[in-house]
Amino acid sequence: MTGKVDEALSYEQARDELVEVVRRLEAGGTTLEESLALWERGEELAKVCRRWLEGARARLDAALAEEAEDEDAE
Repeated sequence: MTGKVDEALSYEQARDELVEVVRRLEAGGTTLEESLALWERGEELAKVCRRWLEGARARLDAALAEEAEDEDAE
């Protein structure tokens, strides 16, 4: 479970796996090493989710700016 997260993961895939990681950490019963590996995986998954959300926000901002420019041109 350690290592870099596949950058090709969709937002939904990363989010769903992150939810599972959190569930496992909250359930307990893992060794310290397993808990650390889960935490590291969760951090990487959270980064993927953040990048997707930032990209979506940038696209939305660009679309809104373009729409405002179109309205100003009329």
